[in-house]
Amino acid sequence: DAIFDFCRKIVDATAPYACAFKPQIAYFAAHRAEDQLEQLIAHIHLKHPELPVILDAKRGDIGSTAEQYAREAFDRYRADAVTVNPYMGFDSIEPYLEHPGKGVIVLCRTSNPGGSDLQFLDTGGQPLYQTVARLAAQKWNASGQLGLVVGATFPKEIEVVRGMVGEMPLLIPGIGAQGGDVEATVRAGRTAAGTGMLINSSRAIIYAGKDDHYAEAAAQAAQKTRDAINAFR
Repeated sequence: DAIFDFCRKIVDATAPYACAFKPQIAYFAAHRAEDQLEQLIAHIHLKHPELPVILDAKRGDIGSTAEQYAREAFDRYRADAVTVNPYMGFDSIEPYLEHPGKGVIVLCRTSNPGGSDLQFLDTGGQPLYQTVARLAAQKWNASGQLGLVVGATFPKEIEVVRGMVGEMPLLIPGIGAQGGDVEATVRAGRTAAGTGMLINSSRAIIYAGKDDHYAEAAAQAAQKTRDAINAFR
């Protein structure tokens, strides 16, 4: 219950400055707090219905198993979108697309240093992350439900991906605790209209304060981050 209470206060304090919330399922499951995650998402839908919830789960498995993961994300947790791993190909992504109106955000160029181990492998004259971006934008996205994860720690790759996928939304982690540059990220990832991005900061906001005023500190950090993003749109 303390987990729910902490997260609820963070949500309510930062909601005026957020365009979405992205709970990471592992942090709840590790503490057997899946029920509290359900409760938290229900709270967001009730109190902040204008803000979508992205379940950060990075699921990736064969079709029959993916069907169950899709039910978990969209029926059990009532998330508006989920992150998925494309390593097993389109049939591992397709079951999520059978839920109309739900977003499916595919890992493309991730923000972690080890992402380059595979994502820069040559695939017929282009690195693997570009192949994923091309497939997602041109072949897999017939229903218009897909987005891509591209890390803020690699702004040049963000710019490349944006040029390949047009108006497709990008989920961009990596600012804040991971050190991504806000200005470089926004300039690389924005559409012509100055939109098209969900720029994620987690730890730098959630843990901005360490005393009883942690929610107020999180709100201040969220506002500062929002203002920095908007300054370069």
